[in-house]
Amino acid sequence: MTHEEINARGNGSTVRHFVLLGFSDLPNLQGFLSGVFTIIYLIILIGNGLIIITTIIDPALQRPVYFFLANFSSLEICYVSVTLPRMLFNLWTQKRNISVLDCAMQLCFFLMLGTTECFLLAVMSYDRYVAICHPLRYPLLMNPKKCAQLAAGSWLGGIPVQIGQTCQIFSLHFCNFNQIHHFFCDITPIVKLACGDTSTFEVSVYVVSMLFVAVPFILILASYSKIIFTILRLPTAQGRTKAFSTCSSHLLVVVLFFGSATITYLRPKSSHSAGTDKLLSLFYTIVTPMFNPLIYSLRKKEVIVALRKLLLKMC
Repeated sequence: MTHEEINARGNGSTVRHFVLLGFSDLPNLQGFLSGVFTIIYLIILIGNGLIIITTIIDPALQRPVYFFLANFSSLEICYVSVTLPRMLFNLWTQKRNISVLDCAMQLCFFLMLGTTECFLLAVMSYDRYVAICHPLRYPLLMNPKKCAQLAAGSWLGGIPVQIGQTCQIFSLHFCNFNQIHHFFCDITPIVKLACGDTSTFEVSVYVVSMLFVAVPFILILASYSKIIFTILRLPTAQGRTKAFSTCSSHLLVVVLFFGSATITYLRPKSSHSAGTDKLLSLFYTIVTPMFNPLIYSLRKKEVIVALRKLLLKMC
């Protein structure tokens, strides 16, 4: 495939579209990759969809923890749908062009939903903290109105900042090449195409990343430090095991998501490479959403029972 190069005209940006190179360096595996990613996408849609339906229709799951789980599953479907369908289209058609507007919209939704995931994971850790450390006050502190407010804040909290950051990114001048060494429009590969000094902009991106990644992660660590301290003070081993099992699935998801996201966005610039960035991005944009339904359903007996009831009704 011939990639069109964009010539510079003075200091102005002449780019009208970008080329998502994706996995073009693996020409013999295009069919295999499209099949694998199609199956993964279906697993994500079906797995998270079943969790959403189950938490809505099963009376036993009408509790705050499952309300947030339904929100999280909805988020995972939206999050993966921002990147994966476009990647599948590129693999199926071998047409890798994407307009600047479409690229900006993809990046904006990706950043907004990524911010929502950070906030929602922090809210879910707070829910577990209240349930374990303040069980008697749990119905008061996590009433339906408070849960709805926390969920809405998670979904809407990062929108203004991420829209502003996207506008800032696409106000840069792109005057050399239009080939993005990635399978979706992400910050790092786009900024690499910009002309001139981008150090000031990179600092602002780093600050926003710290705000929306590091701060929620610190809140999660604070919640779990108090949770662990409370669990260790329980008198019986059975009580400790039961208390820890209520938050172990969420803790595993936190480690998977924040671990890969932190390595991707907060590691030194000198260690960035196109191959490594693609591999890490695959992990937290596709692999983690695929495993999340399994993690939650296999580690929560109530979800397993509810899923069995739902599947029996469907059959």
